[in-house]
Amino acid sequence: MKWSPEAETAIRKVPFFVRKKVRLRVEREAEDAGKDIVTLDDVKTTKARYLSKISAEVKGYQLDTCFGSEGCPNRAANSDHLFRETEAVLRQEDLLGFLTKTVNGPLKPHHEFRVTIADCPNACSQPQIKDIGIIGACLPRLTQEACTLCNACVNACLEDAIQPDDRLNRIAIDFDRCLKCGKCADMCPTGTIVKHKTGFRVQLGGKLGRHPGLARELPGIYTERDVIDIIRACITFYKRNSRSGQRFSDLCNGENLDNVLKELPDLM
Repeated sequence: MKWSPEAETAIRKVPFFVRKKVRLRVEREAEDAGKDIVTLDDVKTTKARYLSKISAEVKGYQLDTCFGSEGCPNRAANSDHLFRETEAVLRQEDLLGFLTKTVNGPLKPHHEFRVTIADCPNACSQPQIKDIGIIGACLPRLTQEACTLCNACVNACLEDAIQPDDRLNRIAIDFDRCLKCGKCADMCPTGTIVKHKTGFRVQLGGKLGRHPGLARELPGIYTERDVIDIIRACITFYKRNSRSGQRFSDLCNGENLDNVLKELPDLM
């Protein structure tokens, strides 16, 4: 749908992390009204309607994902099934009911428990600033196959984690720098680098707001089943400890993260 210049200017003032959702909502309401172009009045009308019933918009959780399923060439792992499983867990946990009982006053979007999935380290869906951030990962491994020093892997790595060793006629991987995107294995023509383990990185406790902070990453790469277990354990910890709308990120800041990890003895 087309947008007038004034409407485009107004939508750019919406915070970037909800802009896409707001844009789609404005377009849907304008289309329902029989319009084929979005005007500034449409943006204002949607805004007024939203603010008048903001509590009714809260569903207890927010779940976002990146554009991986739309054909992104950077996918390190396929999260399509994990997304569906995660949404099922969030629904089962009745986070809206929990918030309704524990929050004093009307519910607002910032009260919601937020989970985001990204299929690669580019992290377009911003998992680093959510309660639980999940990032697709592919750990590479060196094999005994002869290396031709073609530098395809070196050129593919954006982290300078791969360097050729001319003396040994091999390449070396610096795993401290590696972000586990899997690009080196994709580009290697000789099988010298292969995909060793594919799964997901997990980060906990990120948020924006008055006191923003980045999520802290758990060590290792996890399977889909592991990730679901981590999500359930985090929600259990959150429900047990959150009072009056206290965010999960506040509960696991600093040393408090150790208390969260106690919920995950089998995984950690």
